[in-house]
Amino acid sequence: MTASEPAEPAGPEDVPGPAGLSERDRAVLAMERRGWPGPGAKERAIREGLGLSPTRYYQLLGALLDDPLALEHDPVTVNRLRRIRDEKRRRR
Repeated sequence: MTASEPAEPAGPEDVPGPAGLSERDRAVLAMERRGWPGPGAKERAIREGLGLSPTRYYQLLGALLDDPLALEHDPVTVNRLRRIRDEKRRRR
């Protein structure tokens, strides 16, 4: 977004909750805590449950991994995903 572009209006899912994270951010972290039975199930749940494309979902998730509020909200999930991300980066 540039200075000349208007900001998108905040929907209820973007309003920060008590922990400082939006409802959508908390839903993304909750999605990562779940186990998935097979290929495609998670992507289907992302589209149907969150109304996001998988690409947008993973962009949001990547930003959450660097957010101290996300770490405070769900340290187990965030630290697990950070380890996975760091391992993938080391392999490159």
